[in-house]
Amino acid sequence: MITRRWLGRFARHLVRVAVMVAVCSSPASPQSPKAEYATADDGVRLYYHVVGSGGPVVLVPAGLFLERDFAQLARGRRMVFYDMRNRGRSDRVADSSRISLQNDLRDLEAVRRQVQAERVSLIGWSYLGMMVMRYAAEHPERIERVIQIGPIPRQYGTEYPASLRASDSIPVPDSASRALLTHLHETGLPRRDPQAYCEREYQILRVRLVGNPQVAPRVPDLCAMPNEWPTTVDRHFRLLFRSIQREDDAGWGSYAQLTFPVLTIHGTQDRNAPYGGGREWAARLPDGRLLTVRGGGHMVWLDAPRVVFGAIDAFLRGTWPPGAVRVP
Repeated sequence: MITRRWLGRFARHLVRVAVMVAVCSSPASPQSPKAEYATADDGVRLYYHVVGSGGPVVLVPAGLFLERDFAQLARGRRMVFYDMRNRGRSDRVADSSRISLQNDLRDLEAVRRQVQAERVSLIGWSYLGMMVMRYAAEHPERIERVIQIGPIPRQYGTEYPASLRASDSIPVPDSASRALLTHLHETGLPRRDPQAYCEREYQILRVRLVGNPQVAPRVPDLCAMPNEWPTTVDRHFRLLFRSIQREDDAGWGSYAQLTFPVLTIHGTQDRNAPYGGGREWAARLPDGRLLTVRGGGHMVWLDAPRVVFGAIDAFLRGTWPPGAVRVP
């Protein structure tokens, strides 16, 4: 006789099997990812994962967003995913003076030293697309190749023509969803239950990160990490972008002598970093090329995974991918 207790045990068994299958079928499973901490110059611990073994080393900040999907690139190379200070699983930083672009640059160097890589390739997404180029300009002798994905402009706040920015006939998210977030703020939910508010905000705002709303459920949900609760992240970005505005580099001349290749991948429907910024990077860098993803959002790899990951893999193997062009 099949009892309710037996069904419960059977269901739990199926869950365990499903988890084992999922782990064993992951592209990263043969390399046994290893979680460790690198120590920054000021003592902050930076969480990182090494996926893959041997071969070239690729440093990828923002592992909390990227590792799940980008680990598939670890065949024949070492992918080092790390979380920035005060983000993800790295140490929280209470001292406001220690959250800045300069700290992020020093932290990338600390991770490179930790994994003992003399030369590396870099993948930088969003504001980190600008950050990795700043690092590369300061340490060109350390760089093999650089990939920017949806980078913000070199000069923060640069305005571009409407044809080089995302456009929506209806606001994304819509006005009703925005009104709901405002109401939740007024009720004090972010303070009373920051994780619950994070989940509600995630459900509403994730659609902004993609061009095709049908792939929005694929946006990583990070609300289990206290560092990613909006109350913490909002403060982090205020401090970070204040430092970016204050610490502008020496202009495009800083990049004029760089000889390594740079692939910039940018979606035309990127609402967070204008497509014009990606075009500008590719046009200004001595050996830069642009891969445009029509209709792609800020997480452009969710909109066009075959195109994006195929291009990155080819580029890291030493060839320019199809569709990557010079920008006049």
